[in-house]
Amino acid sequence: MERVVTAVFIGVLGTIAMDLLNHLFARSGWILKIDVATIGRMAAGWLRGRFRYRHPGELRPVANATLLGYLTHYGIGVGLAIPFVFGWDHWAGSPLSPLWALAYGLATTVASVFWVYPSLGLGVLGLKSPEGVKAPLSSLANHLFFGMGMAVAVLLT
Repeated sequence: MERVVTAVFIGVLGTIAMDLLNHLFARSGWILKIDVATIGRMAAGWLRGRFRYRHPGELRPVANATLLGYLTHYGIGVGLAIPFVFGWDHWAGSPLSPLWALAYGLATTVASVFWVYPSLGLGVLGLKSPEGVKAPLSSLANHLFFGMGMAVAVLLT
């Protein structure tokens, strides 16, 4: 049970760091703001069995999209932390490492650029989005922020 709590803590802190740093850097215009309502509409589509769209405009409006988006966003953060926490002993046989937490967080970029963007009709890396190369660079930055939060959480555990 202790490792479950650790995984939840690491995932939540990683996601909080992602959100706070995204807010800061998106306000400066360096990266794109995370659209939590879109995450909520996408999650609602998943619940209806729809996983692929030709373009993001096909996402149906849903009640409480922002709330559903935050629940999904933080659930994904915890879900990504679970294999890190439970797999670490198997992979390394040593205590959790902040450096590897950072690297793992950065590696989770793969999920957005090879699954989320293409499923929304934005192509691999999101290069078909109106923002072009800024989309994958924003994803890379956000997942770096996630890894930074995970690393801090590892230091605190």
